[in-house]
Amino acid sequence: MHSEFVSCAFMGMSLWDQPDETGVLMPFVRLRDIELYYETLGEGHPLLMLMGLRRDHTWFHRQTPEFAKHFTVILMDNRGAGKSGKPDEPYSIAGMAEDTVGLLDALGLESAHVLGVSMGGCIAQELALSFPQRVRGLVLGCTTCGGAEALTAPEHIMQWYADPAGMSPEEILRRNLRIYFSDRYLREKTAEVESFIQMALEDQQPMFAFKRQILALQGFSSASRLPGLSPPTLIATGSDDGLIPAENSLILAGLIPDSSLMMYPQGRHCFFMEMSGRFNREVISFLHQVARA
Repeated sequence: MHSEFVSCAFMGMSLWDQPDETGVLMPFVRLRDIELYYETLGEGHPLLMLMGLRRDHTWFHRQTPEFAKHFTVILMDNRGAGKSGKPDEPYSIAGMAEDTVGLLDALGLESAHVLGVSMGGCIAQELALSFPQRVRGLVLGCTTCGGAEALTAPEHIMQWYADPAGMSPEEILRRNLRIYFSDRYLREKTAEVESFIQMALEDQQPMFAFKRQILALQGFSSASRLPGLSPPTLIATGSDDGLIPAENSLILAGLIPDSSLMMYPQGRHCFFMEMSGRFNREVISFLHQVARA
């Protein structure tokens, strides 16, 4: 679908296709100081999807085929990740929310449903709080309000995740599998796990960009503002998430007025992949309800 937007411009921003090293055309939008990579597919009301720390849009591979049957899915790589620009300068969650507004503007979209997981859920909160007219329905997965009210990961989990200590990207990824998936899934779905690993290794984030994103996340806090959040909100989390403990979703549900909470038993940080069947059904049902309201 993105081809219809190529070479047009809105509000000083431009969209274009740029060939990669193999000659395949890739869609970008120029926003302020960076080039942002995005993809669109499907038809229906727009659904903007925001991935978390370190990762790119491909981590939604279990969602996009199904969601595209119901919505115009808009995938993007956050600044510092995937194919988007990676400036070595301070990032902020507010700035990344402004990036999403820039993309919506460039695509000529007044509003969209927004789904964010992990750090993407923080960006989605900031977008809904700072630009409420741009968000129809909000889905927050395995995320946090940040700040003093949030429950942080145990120190040993953060060491596994954030301290590579000279390890290769594949070694880091394999070490973190138990953060992402349940023991049962890792034991019984070895082919799916290996396929996931190969996909995840295709795009590597420079360490400086990882640190920039972590600092942005550490500077985020939304708790005091969440009682004023207006879009209908679905909150989802795995009950066994060690990276962003499930208690954070309970905190969000207690602070956000028009919200509902879905808990996924034994789910860890990538419950939306492992338990994609249930997650996809519940998100689609929720967003259709929002559209009918």
